[in-house]
Amino acid sequence: MDEIEHKYVQANGLKLHVAEIGSESSPVVVFLHGFPEIWYSWRHQMIAVAKAGFRAIAPDYRGYGLSDPPPQPEKTTFLDLISDLLAILDALNISKVFLVSKDFGSAVVSIFVLLHQERVSGFVTLGVPFRPPRLPTHHKLLPEGFYISRWQEPGRAEADFGRLDAKTVVRNIYIMFSRSEIPIAQENQEIMDIVEPSTPLPSWFSEEDLAAYGALYEKSGFQTALQVPYRAFLDRKNELNIPIPKVEVPALLIMGEKDYVFKFPGIEDYIRNGEVKKFVPKLDIIYIPEGTHFVQEQFPDHVNELILNFLTGHS
Repeated sequence: MDEIEHKYVQANGLKLHVAEIGSESSPVVVFLHGFPEIWYSWRHQMIAVAKAGFRAIAPDYRGYGLSDPPPQPEKTTFLDLISDLLAILDALNISKVFLVSKDFGSAVVSIFVLLHQERVSGFVTLGVPFRPPRLPTHHKLLPEGFYISRWQEPGRAEADFGRLDAKTVVRNIYIMFSRSEIPIAQENQEIMDIVEPSTPLPSWFSEEDLAAYGALYEKSGFQTALQVPYRAFLDRKNELNIPIPKVEVPALLIMGEKDYVFKFPGIEDYIRNGEVKKFVPKLDIIYIPEGTHFVQEQFPDHVNELILNFLTGHS
């Protein structure tokens, strides 16, 4: 990772950490992580796109990793992350970008593209499709032990995570999210107890990788991460009043068919029956049959090739 450089950018009164690689004169690709992820989640993709002549930038969101926490983490909204992304682009004098995101980063991209379409050359989402910003309803169709419902309960995840060190929390979530089943706890069980301590890490995720994540979450804690995405999903401020939430930029969805998110009620239909294309007419969808939630780390070469084909096709 020696080629990847690190800097801090002032944005909205916070010092945000940004990892980057590639020439300043090259077209820019901004990578937006999910949870329990960080800039490091994009290590394979950043190096690949830089070698192909692009400039790769991966920020840590406010309250994540090496970025400053917001003064009131419990009040953070998705719109704060949109405003931070805009501030980073402006601070670095970047007028137009490609965006690549996964997990809840796809919600950040969806809102950003709707509000600032003129700043976006195209976007790629992994595992989660573009969706208009509305309050989600899938939790209503899943049992009480659904991990998102549990993490939305004030204090519950804090108590659950607080029994373990940050590295073990990340380890458990990585193992849990790498499975093809939606994480659901029994009534008398906490989410962290779904994973047996003896369970091995996925083959593509090393102890060294886990140590890098653990150190970053040790620094930031989980307070902002539990707010955005999980608790902020319930905040009506994230429901933007955009009459026709349609975007006309080129887009790509890379979907692992063994990603547990594919089993969220309504998601597979939304993608497979083409409803998503009502909002993003220029969307291509590529399925990776064995792909799980962390497809960019599981199959980095394949994902790099798909992203590069998209970038070069639209540059």
